[in-house]
Amino acid sequence: MVKRVDKTLADIRACHLCEAHLPLGPRPVLQASATSRLLIVSQAPGRKVHLSGVPFDDVSGARLREWLGIERDTFYDAGHVAIVPMGFCFPGSGRGGDLPPRPECAPTWHPRLLPLLTQVQLTLVIGQYAQVGLLGTSRGTSLTDTVRAWRTHLANGRLPLPHPSPRNRPWVMHNPWFEQDLLPVLRERVRLLLRGVDTD
Repeated sequence: MVKRVDKTLADIRACHLCEAHLPLGPRPVLQASATSRLLIVSQAPGRKVHLSGVPFDDVSGARLREWLGIERDTFYDAGHVAIVPMGFCFPGSGRGGDLPPRPECAPTWHPRLLPLLTQVQLTLVIGQYAQVGLLGTSRGTSLTDTVRAWRTHLANGRLPLPHPSPRNRPWVMHNPWFEQDLLPVLRERVRLLLRGVDTD
């Protein structure tokens, strides 16, 4: 299994499928291993992440690590944490922020990679693009509805979250249950996963 995961990651990092549509060219950014127990599925790398080649190497990443209650070294240990966005390359910027993930990416690569991550016990589904892709018809009519139903999704090993971008701080302020109810459960679940405790 290790060889299959490593081969698939190498294939992804060599991908040029969307090259003609990427303003800064292809640079797939992700991390995973055959032993990853926590899977983070988000949107797509931003410009800063494209330049560094490190997932969530920005303010959003710092906020996400705060939500999870883990340090940077643990977050970037692929043996524990897989980070597999809906789009692996920076899609460019529009008037309201970064463009959506390229539509070719997840359908091409997720079916090849995700089934190999057999040790994953919890999948964090971050933002609307990931929730559409992974939760399908089980998601709510809005991001708020989807995240508010977090207990139902958690029973299936998936936890929907808003994006940790500074742009979403007003959302967090207007939904105090997120920090009061959801985050403590998330941190405890992550703590147990990283200790090797099964949480099914």
